[in-house]
Amino acid sequence: MIVKVLQSLIFVIVSTIFVVSASAQTLKACAYVDNLQRGQREEKLPDNIRDRLMELCIEDNKKEFDLLVSQTEEVAKIGQEIDESYTKNKKLSSDDKVKLKQANKLLKDIRKELRADDDDDDDAEKLKSTMDAIRDLKENTANLLDEIKKTTRHSISATAIQTSSTVLRIIKFLRFNN
Repeated sequence: MIVKVLQSLIFVIVSTIFVVSASAQTLKACAYVDNLQRGQREEKLPDNIRDRLMELCIEDNKKEFDLLVSQTEEVAKIGQEIDESYTKNKKLSSDDKVKLKQANKLLKDIRKELRADDDDDDDAEKLKSTMDAIRDLKENTANLLDEIKKTTRHSISATAIQTSSTVLRIIKFLRFNN
């Protein structure tokens, strides 16, 4: 009987230590708390203030992720529209080129949010024709959107970064070779 009580007590103590340390790590990752701590606050924040700051961090993270998803949806929509336009006209119109420029800007913002570096993918396969590039653009923008929707705000997807690099390379090909 005493052994079971002792085991339960040890479990509660270890669990409490784990929760407190996890809470402290989450708190350190929050920009609101970081700014307060840079002010060289030695005293501990009251629980209600700390909780409110964590709520603000969670809200900010959700807004940033929603923005990432909406930007990716816009790039996928542009890829679809360019494919439909090219299928109809058999060439890229000036409107399509404006859309490519917009997609390029959005994609740079997406890559920044994904924490991707700016290295060009020199080893990637070379595009052969505009038709192939547009087909690949449509396919890869849809894949990027699917990959972004699979991730969480706190994860970094290597596949999403790689796909965004491919889409960026295709957009550069279409913008500068036509």
